[in-house]
Amino acid sequence: MRSLLSLCLLFLAGRGCRGGRLLAIMDDVAEKETYSKFLGDLEGRGFSITYESPKSESLQLFKLGERVYDHVLLFPSKIKGLGPNLTPNILLQFINADGNILLALSSEATVPSSLVSLLAELDIALPADRTGLVVDHFNYDALSAPEKHDVLALPAPAPLRAGLKTYFSQDGEIVAFPHAIGHVLGAGQLLTPIVRAPKTAYSYNPKEQAEALDAADLFAAGEQLALVSAFQARNSARFTLLGSAELLSDAWFDAKVKPAGAAKEVKTWNREFAKRLAGWTFKEIGVVRVNEIEHHLNEAANDTNPEIYRVKNEVTYIISVSEYSWDKWTPFTVPADDELQLEFSMLSPFHRLRLEPKATTGDASTFAVSFVLPDQHGIFNFKINYKRPFLNYLEEKNTVSVRHMAHDEWPRSYVISGAWPWLGGIFATVSGFVLFSAVWMYSAPTAVAGQAKKTQ
Repeated sequence: MRSLLSLCLLFLAGRGCRGGRLLAIMDDVAEKETYSKFLGDLEGRGFSITYESPKSESLQLFKLGERVYDHVLLFPSKIKGLGPNLTPNILLQFINADGNILLALSSEATVPSSLVSLLAELDIALPADRTGLVVDHFNYDALSAPEKHDVLALPAPAPLRAGLKTYFSQDGEIVAFPHAIGHVLGAGQLLTPIVRAPKTAYSYNPKEQAEALDAADLFAAGEQLALVSAFQARNSARFTLLGSAELLSDAWFDAKVKPAGAAKEVKTWNREFAKRLAGWTFKEIGVVRVNEIEHHLNEAANDTNPEIYRVKNEVTYIISVSEYSWDKWTPFTVPADDELQLEFSMLSPFHRLRLEPKATTGDASTFAVSFVLPDQHGIFNFKINYKRPFLNYLEEKNTVSVRHMAHDEWPRSYVISGAWPWLGGIFATVSGFVLFSAVWMYSAPTAVAGQAKKTQ
């Protein structure tokens, strides 16, 4: 019964990663023609897209307490308020209910106040006037923005740091960011920048600061500015903020750009970058799952996953992990500078051990480690706590009892070298007593001199 239930859960998990119900929100449904290639790619990957306007009376994210959609795609809106069905509270409830959101902004449209409040809840700051334009006089497209420098031509983002999965990186590719609005990330641990602005970029308001620009009035500059950022909630729901909605448009999917100072034109990598960005947000990539967990004694004919161990037992822990990649489950590989670790803990870890890869199948990798239980009885947990940017969180805990040794399980004294002097003393005492007793018992008493034996 348990095996059947596990298979059903794995089947449902596999279905949930492929496509899903997607709500695309834009001021006018006719705007979808501007993004026809991007939306067509989503439909080709199995997404069922519903188009709604913020003003639509039929728009709702929940019905009878359940999500109506799996994902939400928000395009730039010129509406000041998005209405009662897209309030910050409802959007946060959608994230808390495992829904995923991709929010695309543009400097051409003032950000609605409800979205500003939502971003503030996630510790993401926008300019105070809810608009802004990121320009860079050294990293711009010389073809489309030779004077305004408001179309940034940037290399595909490099890995954030060593030991992370590289879903958005590609050597030698250029991504165009037209009319981008920048944002600043707080110190939240759930926030991860995907694309930061170059050191020479800055954000300003072209309407109010077009003639004179004071450095003290800048919203942010350099690498303080983020152009694309990701937020992954503790329930692994995903929220992505894209500062340039035009990046998703048909015009920039096939466009050619000439980065400032470059000798020749190159085709943008926007289409592939948009695919990967939407794929990560809507959980087509970066999804890992645990297939099976096993722990047992390193002895013949042992039970699998026993509930009780004994102190100083030698045990083995085995875990099977898979990663979803676009349309299938694949073996999960740990990056070169990272480790998948097992904690054996009570209140605090007694052991923190690296899980070594042992075997690989077509859709899973198996990791294992063997170790000796501590000399401490109590309630312990086999715990996996693997949390990395761009991967959903792996948290697994198996509770077991560790008992002390029974009276007949202690090692005999004669095998303990420290007891040998005491055993030697005991044997010497016993041997001396026996020898003394034998001498005493079998020795005749000495006759007294001058004492004669009486006879008749």
